[in-house]
Amino acid sequence: MEGEPADNATLFPATVGEKLRAAREAQKLELSEIASRTRIPQRHLEAIENGNYAGLPSVTYAMGFAKSYARAVGADEVALGRQLREEIGDRLERPAPPPAYDFDERSRVPSSGIAWTGAIVAILVLIGVGLWYGTNLFRGGAPAEEPVAIENVVDAGNTAAAAPTPAPIGGGQVTLVAIDTVWLRVTDASGKRLFEKEMAAGERYDVPADADRPRVRTGRPDRLQVLLNGSNVAPLGTGVETVEADVSAAALQARGQPGAAPQPGAPATPSAAPEETPAGNAIAFP
Repeated sequence: MEGEPADNATLFPATVGEKLRAAREAQKLELSEIASRTRIPQRHLEAIENGNYAGLPSVTYAMGFAKSYARAVGADEVALGRQLREEIGDRLERPAPPPAYDFDERSRVPSSGIAWTGAIVAILVLIGVGLWYGTNLFRGGAPAEEPVAIENVVDAGNTAAAAPTPAPIGGGQVTLVAIDTVWLRVTDASGKRLFEKEMAAGERYDVPADADRPRVRTGRPDRLQVLLNGSNVAPLGTGVETVEADVSAAALQARGQPGAAPQPGAPATPSAAPEETPAGNAIAFP
């Protein structure tokens, strides 16, 4: 009967599986030989012989396997196919199971070479960021600083501006501030270039205090504001002219007291109110 092992097969086979088994045994063939001939897995052939069609992928597969089995043993595949359809009856087709994929979790882990390469790249990026933001190695010129507004306070009871304390001769900090776009070069007594750049409005450069007789060369001295210890000194020029001048603290002190000369382009007339320069520094004129 259906579902019983081969040892208990009936003398007169009734089901398709029993008929196929009887035909195979009549030819003294092993089930493995049928599997080799038909290229059907042996477990599926065993399921057909035992009438266990639920173990097959689908009804269509069961029909195809049974007919191939019948041809291999010389049975009537058409008659067996018709009988198998009646045995299966109204069983619904079920989709074939999806193929099983053998996932190797180790394949998801990157190789040691890739891991080391990523680590080295990350370290190089960190070093590059540190050099870019921490040094001037990749950026030429002096670092730009925020312009500082410098005001000369006007005495409310007197129209004359209060003169700042003169800087001591031979010492002090010299600062060059761009009133507008201006090119300049700063060298020392030996000709060594300390600074050279086209400065934008508001940029400033502090001349090194230990520089040996620093000199400035520029074609627009009227766009350059000169400070000594934060106070204005006489400009290097008043128009479009190439000038080269000593900008050491001692040389600027010798040009006159800080704040004594008017800025370039400003009328040298008495005024009680401070005049605004293009750099945003308020300077009082006596």
